[in-house]
Amino acid sequence: MKKRITIGTLTLLSLMGMFGCKQQETVEALPTLDVKADYPEKEWVVQDFLDVEYIPLETNDEFITQGSVKAIGKRFVLVTNLLNDGNIFVFDRKTGKAVRKINRKGQGAEEYAFINGIILDEEKDEMFVNSASNKKIFVYDLQGNFKRSFQHAEGAQYLDVFDYDADNLICYDMSASYKDGQKRDKEFYHALISKQDGSVTRAIPLPFDIIKAPFVQKGDMVAVASVRSITPDQGNWLLADTSSDTVYRYIPGKDKLIPFIVKKPAENPDMFLTMGVNTGRYCFMQTIGKEFNFEKGRGFPTTDLMYDSREKVVFKPIVLNADYTTRKRVDLISRLGNEEVAAYEILSADRLVEAYGKGELKGGFKEIAAGLDEESNPVLMLVKHKR
Repeated sequence: MKKRITIGTLTLLSLMGMFGCKQQETVEALPTLDVKADYPEKEWVVQDFLDVEYIPLETNDEFITQGSVKAIGKRFVLVTNLLNDGNIFVFDRKTGKAVRKINRKGQGAEEYAFINGIILDEEKDEMFVNSASNKKIFVYDLQGNFKRSFQHAEGAQYLDVFDYDADNLICYDMSASYKDGQKRDKEFYHALISKQDGSVTRAIPLPFDIIKAPFVQKGDMVAVASVRSITPDQGNWLLADTSSDTVYRYIPGKDKLIPFIVKKPAENPDMFLTMGVNTGRYCFMQTIGKEFNFEKGRGFPTTDLMYDSREKVVFKPIVLNADYTTRKRVDLISRLGNEEVAAYEILSADRLVEAYGKGELKGGFKEIAAGLDEESNPVLMLVKHKR
């Protein structure tokens, strides 16, 4: 029996739930972001609208890591090294204590070649290791025992993959990124896939015609910008495509795709929009210019922005951490978490030791830094939605 693939419903007229707007509002009320405008700056203190938690990751002879966080659960935090050594460090979420180290890197049928991402399902005691280079997802229990594996869908390549529900992952097919300027060749690029066999269980098509890929090419050299296609949104999802000028909110269970914010001028193909934390009132995002200087090795200029849905205005946000005596900024765009954890940062031990020595830290955070040395594992800073 063939599996039925359900195509997501695109609802353009209902804006219920968007920034708290009323159901009777229409598309004309959709917030717009002028990518050519010069918006004013405004300061916030992150603790005024989000909660902050610090987790010092235990250091011992077996647990030494640069701290590339791959998954944050209620019980565990999964961390890898920056190098492709295959190590997966499991830490206790509450205490930061080292639990175990797993390594299944190799060329065998039960082994991954590279770790592009890890999706944690604590309810089923499973982790999904996405190895995009060979277009395969490996499933292990949290002791590191192999359970199963499955290929990415035919013709697809997943880089962004998240836990969706008990049975599915939500992912984005980045294969269109190699076809800049061409007409779209697939009905959908966002989809839900089965946790059991990787089959597509629901397609979520975003409307656009021509592919606008986030890369710059000069001869044989190619530079690629990182533009987020899937953003957790407190139980919902923000879905974007570099080929579309509109970001959509996807509501699980209702299969509704609702316009959330639109970029203008729409004819500008050289400015992308990536989404950050959305608190309900404050929505953080970033514009990314499609330009790169290969001689200097620099490019893709960015501008951080924030939309205040209550005041209906856009600012360049400066978000500060009250646990520092200095003006330490908080990044609410680069590293996002899940339904509970809005964002996170990795704070290196050597810099915290230095800040502690200069008297730049406060309260409990200061006490954590007092127990570190320069060779300690980093401290994980969680920025969480207020409940």
